[in-house]
Amino acid sequence: MNAISHDVAKQPAVAPGSEGSKLAALNAWVAEVAALTKPDAIHWCDGSDAENAALIAQMQADGTLIKLNETTHPNSYLHRSHPDDVARVEHLTFVCTTKQDDAGPNNHWMAPADGHAKMDALFDGCMKGRTMYVIPYCMGPIDSPLSRCGVEITDSPYVVANMRIMTRMGAAPLARIEREGKFVRGLHSIGELDPERRFIMHFPEELTIKSFGSGYGGNALLGKKCHALRIASHQARSEGWLAEHMLILGLENPQGETHYIAAAFPSACGKTNLAMLIPPEGYRADGWKVWTVGDDICWMRPGADGRLYAINPEAGFFGVAPGTSAKSNPNALKSIQSNTIFTNVGVTADNQPWWEGLDDGQQPVTDWRGNAYDAAKGPAAHPNSRFTVSARQCPSYSPEAENAAGVPISAIVFGGRRPSLVPLVFEARDWTHGVLVGAAMGSETTAAATGAVGVMRRDPMAMKPFCGYNFADYFTHWLSFDQAGAKLPKIFHVNWFRKGDDGSFLWPGFGENLRVLEWMIQRVKGEAGSVETPIGHLPKDDEINLDGVELTDEARAKLFGFEREGWQAEFASIGDYLDEYGPRMPQALKDEQQRIAKALQN
Repeated sequence: MNAISHDVAKQPAVAPGSEGSKLAALNAWVAEVAALTKPDAIHWCDGSDAENAALIAQMQADGTLIKLNETTHPNSYLHRSHPDDVARVEHLTFVCTTKQDDAGPNNHWMAPADGHAKMDALFDGCMKGRTMYVIPYCMGPIDSPLSRCGVEITDSPYVVANMRIMTRMGAAPLARIEREGKFVRGLHSIGELDPERRFIMHFPEELTIKSFGSGYGGNALLGKKCHALRIASHQARSEGWLAEHMLILGLENPQGETHYIAAAFPSACGKTNLAMLIPPEGYRADGWKVWTVGDDICWMRPGADGRLYAINPEAGFFGVAPGTSAKSNPNALKSIQSNTIFTNVGVTADNQPWWEGLDDGQQPVTDWRGNAYDAAKGPAAHPNSRFTVSARQCPSYSPEAENAAGVPISAIVFGGRRPSLVPLVFEARDWTHGVLVGAAMGSETTAAATGAVGVMRRDPMAMKPFCGYNFADYFTHWLSFDQAGAKLPKIFHVNWFRKGDDGSFLWPGFGENLRVLEWMIQRVKGEAGSVETPIGHLPKDDEINLDGVELTDEARAKLFGFEREGWQAEFASIGDYLDEYGPRMPQALKDEQQRIAKALQN
């Protein structure tokens, strides 16, 4: 495509206008990658509308993108990935640190020299016949001191189109890279999409990522989980901040006060739904509002006043489509009515995107593989099908998402899918207890990763697939924020997924979750009481506003109760889990676990 691709012989592997600039390291790296991968053409992405239009036209022409109904979903497209390339591949994801202990038992490890050798052998000549795209990008507001820049080199125009939505991409980040002289390096190729030749390698000590053999979201959009969590968590530890798998929302009360909450849930456990929550009707009438700052990733740094300030490093949403509906998440549904890339969803007779749970009265005729839909052969949309859309299209989008200073965090929330034992909400006693609550977090697995679904596993801070170094050191880093002068957020744990004896959910969830957030902020302000138990502070009777919510006696008992014997077994399991990390596990966390375990025996 002449509008995009330039002959390598005519376009050197240097940033436009960079001769004699501070981009020498970037230019040298691009030239080195071009020599290894041997593309037919090189294109430096500027992020412009014209460039994006040309890329979209190219992908329509070769079938990478399929135009959807222009009337119902203007400027929106469908992408179908390879059927073997539909989710994160945690077993093929490696952290390559000099010392294996620095990666920890929570990561697959490979020596850096071995990792580079394995990946470079795969990359050798892999871009012959393809264009090599160079994508400068910024994670976070372009002028924020909390933001960090990167460059992804890829042979996938689909990746370019998605990175343009998910990051601040193009000329402005390139200018910042030139000013700062440093960036995260990400090299990606779809290769042959062979599952046997698929690896994602992270070299945190070098701020480098290499990904081969996948075109799927988090495996290919290297600004997302690879940079914003695995590499950034390593950066954050050395620079004194936190890179977390958390949504950020603003809760505005009728008095006009806005408190910001960061919440960590494993993938497909409701982060996007909570980030875009619409208050129940009575709350809306009283003037409550929820503002969406981010739905997936949060970078936090202590401010001069001792509080934690957070930015969302992403500029878009890469959300799970199935289950998204006018009932579950009206704001998400409104966000994706235009200018959206859908991946692996079904299609209706009039070419509209469709997925299970949409509840729009339509029926799919084509499934996510492109075959005629047959319910007997599986769902129309892959369970991990996605939408990519600019955050600015969300009706609840907060202008504070572009605040270079970040937003002050009043509360941190942890939660996962726990069908039994764990109550609706409890508050940690202090920061150390809160870190243990996050470290011990458990959840049932979902379709966002390959492997069995519905298996309970420990997922500390929802970072099990994403922490770029040893969890024991990560917990130590979290504990280090509790120092003189710090005004740290209160820490809570929630469980929207508690089930009754009949297997049905006991809490209505969705917009009703605001009632729990309200109690949290009342606790932050010292305006609500609690019942003290060994596991933390539970709400007192009637301190969570349940007007209009019908709960059975069983639901009340299980959502707000404390089951001593079950928690005794849970804390014994937590002790075993902490021991898995050996002597690097901070003693403060082990002491806290033992203190609570002892209290549970009384």
